[in-house]
Amino acid sequence: MTTGATTPRQVEPRWTELESIVGVSHLRSATEFDTVDDVTPSFVISPASNEEIAEALKWATAAEIAVCVRSGGTKMRWGNPPRRVHLILSMERFSGACEHAWEDMTFTVKAGVTISAVQKDLATHGQRLALDPLWPEHSTIGGVIATNDSGALRLRFGSIRDLLLGVTTVLAGGTIARSGGKVVKNVAGYDLPKLLTGSFGTLGVITEATFRAHPLPQSTRSLSFAFADADQANRFLLAIADAPLVPTGLQLRRQDGSNPIVDLRFEGIPVGIDAQIEKALSLSENAAHSDAPGDCWNARESLWQGSSPAVVGKFSVLPTKIACAANLVRRNFGLAKIVVQSIGIGLFRGETESLEHLSQSIAGLQASLAEIGGTLTLLDLPLELKRQVDVFGPARDAYPLMRRIKQQFDPNATLNPGRFVGGI
Repeated sequence: MTTGATTPRQVEPRWTELESIVGVSHLRSATEFDTVDDVTPSFVISPASNEEIAEALKWATAAEIAVCVRSGGTKMRWGNPPRRVHLILSMERFSGACEHAWEDMTFTVKAGVTISAVQKDLATHGQRLALDPLWPEHSTIGGVIATNDSGALRLRFGSIRDLLLGVTTVLAGGTIARSGGKVVKNVAGYDLPKLLTGSFGTLGVITEATFRAHPLPQSTRSLSFAFADADQANRFLLAIADAPLVPTGLQLRRQDGSNPIVDLRFEGIPVGIDAQIEKALSLSENAAHSDAPGDCWNARESLWQGSSPAVVGKFSVLPTKIACAANLVRRNFGLAKIVVQSIGIGLFRGETESLEHLSQSIAGLQASLAEIGGTLTLLDLPLELKRQVDVFGPARDAYPLMRRIKQQFDPNATLNPGRFVGGI
């Protein structure tokens, strides 16, 4: 792998302007490790300020250069294959400590900072970002916003959209845009943070974000319940949701041919936790229970491990349809690993004997989920199949509006062309 900088003599004439923007030591030739799906860019640039990004994007737009933004790189395989990539814009230099207004319970952080680093900074004042995305040691703030990643804590605290107060973004034309603020109650300007969340880097480069923080819990306890089948587990999920309980985690796990397990987590003071657990036990239909394994809330990460050919997908259904969706995954893939949050968002890994069978299983699951009002997004699958489908599924009613927004923000399709819904 090439780690050194590209010298001015090695840079093609049209790229030399980038050296003047970031300096020769922060522009290098791309290698096979910089490939996005099977598209290899020409160069990698590592700017250190909003102004440097603005100048680089302004140049790229004028030169018709396609730019792909990369932070921790944990989700570079997500999204559709790009139509083209000439330049990787790395956010590795956008790091550092949080600007933590701990008395106001807010903090501002650069987009290249990892989730685990944020949590470490906030913990010094007994606070946290109430978000648990995949691979926190490597996932960055910017990447998590761009992919709208979240975990079990979403049940209690909402998604990243609900925690995000403001963002600074550099648009493709070089405009530095700021929206929201650094206080919880703020209604000034357009709600750009929500628009950028889940946009897969197609509207702008997120460089800084402000969030609300929450206190670290005094105590935490998790239980696991073993049920005879998915329908019984689903009834328990719904019973917990209807009860006067406040869990911070509630998920169904199922691996291969094993019986479904429901994990339940409560946080707070010990006496309050005990009271809630007592109520939960009365709703469990006498299911066997025990203290949950320490890694149960990270079970989603294991879905990226296994033999191939395989697909890792995300489905969304109504909470009443969780058991049905889990059964549909197993019907189409046979033995499969499934982790479903009680709000109806689940991840699964399905493995088959061949690419042909994998393609048929994906199509069958997509059609079956549609019949119950669900959706399917493919997060990881063999590139050969990925080029034959839209990983986000069929375009829906919002698609024309999404295209118009892309046209307004990035009319030359400089940022991540082709990677979002419908090839946006």
